[in-house]
Amino acid sequence: MDEFKKQAARRMVAAAPQHSYMGTPPTLMFGITILEVEVNADGNVRSISVTRRPANPDAAGVIEVAQEAIRRAAPYGDMARLQRPWRWTEVFLFNDKYQFKPRTLD
Repeated sequence: MDEFKKQAARRMVAAAPQHSYMGTPPTLMFGITILEVEVNADGNVRSISVTRRPANPDAAGVIEVAQEAIRRAAPYGDMARLQRPWRWTEVFLFNDKYQFKPRTLD
């Protein structure tokens, strides 16, 4: 599952290049959100749940940016080779330009 999570994070970045960055995260993050993603057997997104909202009230919109990146990156491939449930959690680190980096790639 660890390798799958890295591949999924790379797909999210590739699917949203204007909303992502790959450098070192800033010391002070604009917003951090944690999402739980569940996919179907074919790798399409079944659901996205917010498990942590950003503490910064000005960063409330980062949730939508992260969810859209997840949806754009789908399908994530045939999940049959992985153990069920096909669910993982991703931490999205946002800079002050509203760009994210999945914590998995840090």
